[in-house]
Amino acid sequence: MPRFSANISMMFTEHDFLDRFSAARDAGFEAVEFLFPYDHSAEEIGDAIRRNGLDVSVFNLSPGDWDAGDRGLACIAGREAEFRASIDKALPYTAEAGAKRLHVMAGIRGDASRERALSCFMENLRYASGKFGEAGLDALIEPINSRDMPGYLLSSTDLAADILKEINLPNVGLQFDIYHHQITHGDVVRSLEKYMPLIRHIQIAGVPHRREPDEGELNYAHVFEQLDALGYEGWVGCEYRPKAGTVEGLGWMRR
Repeated sequence: MPRFSANISMMFTEHDFLDRFSAARDAGFEAVEFLFPYDHSAEEIGDAIRRNGLDVSVFNLSPGDWDAGDRGLACIAGREAEFRASIDKALPYTAEAGAKRLHVMAGIRGDASRERALSCFMENLRYASGKFGEAGLDALIEPINSRDMPGYLLSSTDLAADILKEINLPNVGLQFDIYHHQITHGDVVRSLEKYMPLIRHIQIAGVPHRREPDEGELNYAHVFEQLDALGYEGWVGCEYRPKAGTVEGLGWMRR
């Protein structure tokens, strides 16, 4: 059975953020992940992790100005300095948290040509790979479906695989979110088989409503069996919004 990590940006929102670490531990999770920890100091995050004996599976670089529509900076030509600053901002959090993986959000392409945006994205990934390599970290890229995030450059798993093969960097890999992949491509089990050599982290949610994985169109019990059969040993991030209370919705995991 896979090892599950609670995404405490979406789960345990009944609690203040710094209290979600203990709530996740009390619910049986041994790891957490989160989107953006930057409203709290690196020391606060690290203390919450250590006090609760948790691992951190992944978190994101700063997306830029979320309220203004930013969804990552890596593909946006002209904002390279901001992107590099976001790496410098994140590194103290990885050190405090003991995290080994950071998700590099590609961003919204906007008016730029696809070719220019892809070129910028790959150049920024090469820079991130170097900085992360010095700290013993992996950079992850994640395709996000265009229904949830219109205009996002990296909306296809096939495109992510092409990018990874072209840049060919040992510490840059694929964050395979089954929810996003199912919406965009379907054929999850065969795709896991195909892309497993590139995968460094997996995330789950029910499709189409991003609720618990025991509702919706996917048979996650079968998916989990296939992950075991494929030898996947990493964390499986539970990146969903509970239908009601977080703990009340964890029956799927106890089963």
